Amino acid sequence: MDGLFGAFTFFELPMEIIFATHNQHKLKEVQQLLGQKFNLLSLSDVGITEDIPEDYFTLEENALQKASVVYQQTGKDCFADDTGLEIAALNGQPGVLSARYAGEEKNSEENMQKVLRLLKEVTHREAQFRTVIALIYQGEKYLFEGVVKGEILYEKQGNAGFGYDPIFKPLGFKESFARMDIDFKNKISHRGKATAELVNFLLEKESQ
Repeated sequence: MDGLFGAFTFFELPMEIIFATHNQHKLKEVQQLLGQKFNLLSLSDVGITEDIPEDYFTLEENALQKASVVYQQTGKDCFADDTGLEIAALNGQPGVLSARYAGEEKNSEENMQKVLRLLKEVTHREAQFRTVIALIYQGEKYLFEGVVKGEILYEKQGNAGFGYDPIFKPLGFKESFARMDIDFKNKISHRGKATAELVNFLLEKESQ
């Protein structure tokens, strides 16, 4: 009998955690950051098809709202993020309105074109991306933040990424997010920094 059981190798199953999003680009990006220790589930994977409201005035409140709705419906560990592009010359806009800056259709191209129009005559183009992640883990709430500073370009540059990536150039680099390899972008991006904090937290908790 010992020989029979000795023939089996037992593997630790990855931790399942829900990411409160329908956005497959974001799901892929964050899954790469999480690695194989975690099995990332989208809202569709757990049967949540509706869009969760984001009707607060801060990234922190919106992220917590989304995570709380998912936790209430599933009872599972979950996290949600909210990201804003904050442009100095526009008094921090679009901020929490980033996804729907040009309208409720959440059209990325129209959002970018609106920003470029508003900054057409502006030379001081400082901006930052800020991501806040709200995690509900074993019933407790936690917040993580990532920020990357940069500037808004005068025209689109590159086709990769999503959202405002083609018009945002991070500080210290010569190309936009949309021209960067996704693995490299993940290391320096706002979402990458916030997710790194999340991952470090989860790994520490799982090792206790």
